[in-house]
This record gives sequence, C-alpha cells and structure tokens, in this order.
Amino acid sequence: MFAVFVGVLLILISKRQTQIRLLETEIQSRQTETLKLKIEKETSEGVIKQLQDRFKGILDIDAEIISLNKEKSGLEAKTEQLKSKYKEKKGIFDSLRTELAVYDERLSFGEMGIYEPHFDYQDSETFKDAITDVREELKTMVSEKTAVTCATEWTVDGSRAKGRTKTGRNIRLALRAFNNECDVAIANAKWNNVKAMEKRIANARVQIDKLNASNHITIEAPYFDLKLKELRLTHEYREKKKIEKDERAEAARLAREESKLLKDAALAQKKEDEFQRLLNLARKEIGVATSEELAAASDRVKQLENQLEEAQQRNERAQAMAEKTKSGYVYVISNIGSFGEGVIKIGMTRRLEPHDRVKELGDASVPFLFDTHAMIYSEDAPALEKALHAAYKGHRVNAANSRKEFFRVEVEDVRHTVLNLAPDTEFFTDIEAREFRETIAKRKRHADEQVECETKEFPDEI
Repeated sequence: MFAVFVGVLLILISKRQTQIRLLETEIQSRQTETLKLKIEKETSEGVIKQLQDRFKGILDIDAEIISLNKEKSGLEAKTEQLKSKYKEKKGIFDSLRTELAVYDERLSFGEMGIYEPHFDYQDSETFKDAITDVREELKTMVSEKTAVTCATEWTVDGSRAKGRTKTGRNIRLALRAFNNECDVAIANAKWNNVKAMEKRIANARVQIDKLNASNHITIEAPYFDLKLKELRLTHEYREKKKIEKDERAEAARLAREESKLLKDAALAQKKEDEFQRLLNLARKEIGVATSEELAAASDRVKQLENQLEEAQQRNERAQAMAEKTKSGYVYVISNIGSFGEGVIKIGMTRRLEPHDRVKELGDASVPFLFDTHAMIYSEDAPALEKALHAAYKGHRVNAANSRKEFFRVEVEDVRHTVLNLAPDTEFFTDIEAREFRETIAKRKRHADEQVECETKEFPDEI
C-alpha cells in the first residue's frame, strides 16, 4: 500500500512539475508579449507626439481663435484709448497754437491775415468823436450793470445781501481783468497785428467766462462788441492821423517851395523890369546924343539889351520852378522786398513834390514800393547828399558805379549820421514794407491751404 501511495504521489508531482513548466513557458511568452506591447506603445506614443507637434495648430485652432479674439479686443480697446487721447491732445495743441498766434506778434500777421477797414470817416476828428461815443456807451453799460452779468442770485450763509455783495465783487474783478486785457490790446494795435489783437480780446472774454462759469458770471456780447469797435476805431484813427500828418508835411513842403519860387520869380521880374527901364532911358539918350556920344550910347543900349535878355531868361527859369537851383530834397529809402534787409538808397530830387520821385523809383523797375525813412529839405541838397555818400563810401553795393546810390548799411546807422548833419530831420526807422509782408502772408496762406488739401501734418482724428 505504501508503495502504491508513493507511486501515485510521484505521478502527481510529475504532473504538477509539468504544469509548472507549462506555466513558466506561458509566463515567459506573456512577458515577451508584454515587452513587445510596451515597445509598440512607446513607438505609438512617439508617433502620436510627432503627429501632435506637426498638427498642433490644427488641433488648437479653437483655442487659438479664442486667444486671438482676446488679443484683438485688447488692441481695439487700446486703439480707441489712443484715438481719444490724441483727439484731446490735438484740441489742446490747436488751442495753444491759436493763443500763441494771438500773443506773438511775429506770427500774428501771417496767422491772422490782413485787416480790412470797418469805417469810412473822412478825417481823424470824426474818428476821435466816434471813439468818445463808444467809450460813453461802455461807461453807460458798466453803470447800468449790463456789461457783465450774473444769471444766479447767490446767497452766502443764507443771506441774499451777502450773496449780492460777493457777486458784485466777482463782477468787478471780471470787468477789470477784461478791460485791462482790452486796453493792452488797443494800446499795442498796429496795421500788421490788429487782427491778432481782435483775437486777443475774444480769447480774453472766453477765458474769463470760463473761469467764472461756476459763478454764472458772463461778459455780455454787446459790451464785447463795443470793445472790438473801440479797438478798430482806435487803429483806424491812428492810420488816419498818419495819413493826415503826411499830407500836412507834403503841404508844408509845397508851401515852402512855392514861397521860394514866388520870391525868386518876383526878384527875376523886378530885375527884368529894371533893365527894361534902363534900356528905355538909354534909347531916349540916343535920340539927343551928339555924334561923339552916339557910339558910346549905342554900346550902352546893346549892353542893356544883352542884360535884359539874360534877365528875361532868368525870369523864365524862375517861372519854370528854378530847376537849376541847389535847393531840394535828400531822401533816405529802403526796399527789403526788392533788395533785402540792410540796403539803403540815398538820393536827391529837386522836384516840387519829392515823394513823386520815390513813387517813380518804386513803379516799374522794382516789384515793391520803397519805404521812406527821411525826406530832408536843404538849401544845398547836393552838398548834403555828397556828405551822406562820403560817410558810407566803403559801403556801396556797386563800388564800380558811383551813380548807383545804394549802400549796405543799417537804418539806425544812417539815422545817426543824418541827425548829425541835419538835426531837425524827422527820421523813421520802421521798415513797414507793407506790400512785401502782405505778399509773404498770402503766399504762406496759399501754401498752408495746399498742404491742408494734400495732407495734414496733424489730422483732427486718427
């Protein structure tokens, strides 16, 4: 029995060992398959990664669209912000540039344009009366409290009386500030900046009203209009005074020349009459002269006839305004539009109306009129002219031709020399060059319009 049991046991052990070997073989096979699967997995993952890297843009397109839309929205917001800031800064820039043109006389003429007269009064006295009337109207508006008004009846600490006191004080401050600005503008107004002064008064009103906006205080339009009228009347009054001054100076020169011509003509006529009387007496003496006296009397008559003829010629020359006399006018003129700055012409004319010579020089030979700095009447005009030429001998523009009377010298230097030689001379150092400056202003305005049509340096909006 034992042997049978052992035999059965051995058979069972042999079968179990066989099963174990089979299991080991299967495990090894499964391990091999697992390794292969691992290798295939790693290979697949590598391929997948390559495909993902390759087609990442396609795979993330929705996320990319969302990202780009967010970036676009951010950029659009920044652009709108920049546009808004630009528009704001452009408004400030335009405002400052306008104010600069108002206060800077070097820019004012080109920026503001040419002043056109508003009144047609015939003499300065009429202008003066009109200015007085305007000032009376201004005083009336101030006294009636219609110049500057307050739209609100304020109270202070619940008191209307205190509110009225405070309001009155604020109105007086506004009125004083506006009047001071207007007075400065009127005092400094000239032909080449009066448009700028108008802008200055208008700007003062805007700024003062802006500062008083919280107080509801306003400079009324009628008062503002009267201030503009006062400015224009004052400017045109000064222009008319200048014209009248020139006319009086011309009339005085005409009177002096006419007086001298009349005096010369009377003296020449007197001499002619005297020689005629002597000749008549000599001819009578021939009728009663003896034969010995006849030859001497005939010579006397012939001599008187020659002297009478000379006196008649002198009388004719005097009647023809004595062109051969030394009296005349020495003029100092300039023309920056034609010759540039620092070039002066010093010449002489014996004409009854010396400014005709200046106008003639500026008629056709040069593009612009001359400015007259001095017109000096002298009994010996050639000597005065020669002395001025000698003072600037080394400054001639044309050193080869002394008949060309142009000198490269400053007006102020000539003024000192002229006043040393002729102390009573009225000398003007201002170089108006009105037509030249108006031409430059028109060209600048035309150029600005062309540039504005083609392209704007600073557009209103972006």
